[in-house]
Formats: sequence, C-alpha cells, structure tokens
Amino acid sequence: MKKRNTLIVLLSCIMTLIPLVPASAQGLAGRTINGTVYFISGRASGRTLQFRLIINRLTSPEEVNQLNATMQSGGQDELMKVLTKMEAGRIQIGTGVGVPANAIIATPSGDGTKLIVLWERNLGFGELRYGTRRSDYRFGYAEMYIGPGANQGMLIPAARVRLKDGSTWEVEDFGTFPARLMGLQVSGKSRNAAH
Repeated sequence: MKKRNTLIVLLSCIMTLIPLVPASAQGLAGRTINGTVYFISGRASGRTLQFRLIINRLTSPEEVNQLNATMQSGGQDELMKVLTKMEAGRIQIGTGVGVPANAIIATPSGDGTKLIVLWERNLGFGELRYGTRRSDYRFGYAEMYIGPGANQGMLIPAARVRLKDGSTWEVEDFGTFPARLMGLQVSGKSRNAAH
C-alpha cells in the first residue's frame, strides 16, 4: 500500500488575509501564468508538461467564506456542489484545452503573492466504471508563489479536501508527492478588476 502525502492549508489564515490582497495581485485579473510542471511520482513520474493558468478574476472573500462554511456543514460533496458554480479562470496541464479553475485565491507572501487554485478535476471513465479509490479524490489543487525570487509552486492533480478542527483545510494527495511547478512567468495585460 502506498504511503499518502498530506498537506495542511490554513484556511482561517487565508480568510483573514484575503481583504489585504497585495497590490501585485490586484493586477492579475486578465493575465496568464505559464510554466512547467514536473511530476515526481505516480503514473507520470519523471515527465514534464506545459502549465498554464488563465486568470479571469480572483475569488472574492465572500466566496472563500462560502467555501469554508460549506465545508464545515456538508463536507467534500457539498464543497464540490458550491465549487462547480464558481469560475475564476482556466487551468491547462499539457497541450489540452484544460478545465475551469473554479477558485483562485490570492494572499500576500513576502514581497510577492501566493495563489491557491482549486478545481473540479475530470474523472476518467475507468475510474467511474470500476469505482477506483482515485475517484474519491475529486479536486485538483495548486499553490504557487509569484514575485521577486519566487515563481514556483506545487500541484496536486488528484486531491481530497477535508475540514479539520473547524478552521484548517487538509489537502490530501492521492499520489506520493505533489508535482512541482517551475519557471512560472506572468504575461498578458491586466484588467485591473480583481473581484
């Protein structure tokens, strides 16, 4: 049995910092982040693919509060119902058209910006047909740092999200290690409209 890697994300911290979105994040709406994703383990171990995040808007503090409240009252299934009604951009891994990035959350991080991206991942036919354990990992999750000396992050293509102790989101990776995001570059013109 494979050992699971679990990452902890403090949502209460995110919620208190959202109103203080740094000036550098205000200009991210309408821009694109390009880079490379390197898979450390799993089926794609050792492979690199193109990565692109198209930011249409940033997730508002009210939406973050809604996600947290939904997670507290209804768990992962209810979170999925609420998340699928949101759309903040598009995430592409490889050369395909990608999937909607349902939530893009920006918080200050040192001199730059930390972006958290949460999306509903596409489940494969085999996963659904045979009820594999991977089908319980219905989210995709990425965390990236944009700014001076950063421009890197990590990506979990199949994740499970749970609320722990009422204020902490626990993000569990189906694989052994998250993939690395490297060489992230912001391009395009800003719309100066972060919601």
